[in-house]
Amino acid sequence: MIDRIESLIRKKKNCVLATSTDDKPHCSLMTYIVDENCREIYLITHKRTRKYSNLQKNNYVSLLLDTRDSSDDPIQALTIGGIYIPIEDPVKRKRILDQFLSAHPSMKQFADHVEAELICIKIDSFLLLNGLTDTYFFEISS
Repeated sequence: MIDRIESLIRKKKNCVLATSTDDKPHCSLMTYIVDENCREIYLITHKRTRKYSNLQKNNYVSLLLDTRDSSDDPIQALTIGGIYIPIEDPVKRKRILDQFLSAHPSMKQFADHVEAELICIKIDSFLLLNGLTDTYFFEISS
């Protein structure tokens, strides 16, 4: 089942990022890439956004991706639990940014903005809903 989950993550390009602060949730439609092991997801935002402000106060997040835009039957929905971790290493940051822009060249102007920030989400769990009733939960050990 983990292979199916990782395949779904690699196949998709967009997700919903849920952040929160002071018990107030906030959702954002985001473009992403994933590392080779499907254990980190990378996104780009601007620093003067609610999602970025929320991440600074509460680094726990949830991401949602699904198959409703494909012919997959039954529809699958994948909830990913994770933790925001700043990318301190400039070499790693440059490598990931290059990979991100290679996968999503239309994001270049957005990523080049002075307020742009690369976000790393370290995955700690997967919850796959396959159809209406079949669920599979996996925790990632550190």
